[in-house]
Amino acid sequence: MVATEQTPLDSIMEALFTPYKKRVADVDKIISAMIQNKLIANEEAIVNDHIAFRTLGVPNLGIASFEKIFLHHGYKRMEPYHFPEKKLDAYWYAPPEERLPRIFISELRVQDLSQQAQGIIGKYTGQVTSDPVDHLNLNDLTAVGEFFHKPLWSLPTLADYKLLLEESEYAAWVIYNRYYLNHYTISVHELPEAYADLENFNSFLESIGIVLNSAGGKLKESKDGLLRQSSSVAQMVDAEFANGEKTKIAGSYVEFAERLPLPEFQSLAKEQLSRNHRREGFEAANADKIFESTYTEQTQKN
Repeated sequence: MVATEQTPLDSIMEALFTPYKKRVADVDKIISAMIQNKLIANEEAIVNDHIAFRTLGVPNLGIASFEKIFLHHGYKRMEPYHFPEKKLDAYWYAPPEERLPRIFISELRVQDLSQQAQGIIGKYTGQVTSDPVDHLNLNDLTAVGEFFHKPLWSLPTLADYKLLLEESEYAAWVIYNRYYLNHYTISVHELPEAYADLENFNSFLESIGIVLNSAGGKLKESKDGLLRQSSSVAQMVDAEFANGEKTKIAGSYVEFAERLPLPEFQSLAKEQLSRNHRREGFEAANADKIFESTYTEQTQKN
């Protein structure tokens, strides 16, 4: 995950990944099994396809605020995506260096929710009266790393969380987890031949006890057949709400992506292929179902 000589983005990725890995037990389980079965020599051999974040589309927050961190450090905003049923918009961001992961940031269209849901979200996000990223020194890597885990608004009540959960599971996830890393993604096509296609890798994951998100099928494929994705189901984590109330809620998860070569490069040998030879970007239909890795219908299987 981290280069020998750390760049600012290496430090930021480490600040994101270290607590995520501690919280998502599946990460260690998968990495340990990959090493044991000789898919990789060590954790650093994993190529991280992308990381993803969820945000709320309200004043001072959302994509317009959050993306500033990554744009400042050289990421470039790419195509937009829209998810009408889930009331979400998103962009993906290309890294300044090939070895770094892409970034996917989504945002809930809060104004499209019911008045009740908007009121609950506003009760908390209204406490943020100016863009918090504007108050960050984006070159202070310690401050940036801490920001991802900083409570920007007060702890929600369990009652508010449950009301949001009924209307938008995405809203409920963000109101509690805030800017916590939603998932990171293992590049399956970079693995040894026997595991480099997603059917085989999904079978490997299930053989070690990983529960896969079945929304839209365990394997989600783009219309052109060149981007194939799957994901684990988010594990339930202990959460404490306002007034000391506790319950288990959906945490984060792991995604797996196979990017096939573009038609004009399909004759190249695997060792000749680089990122620019493979399918780029994302696919809204795939992502729409990947979001459901934290949804109750999936987490009940875990």
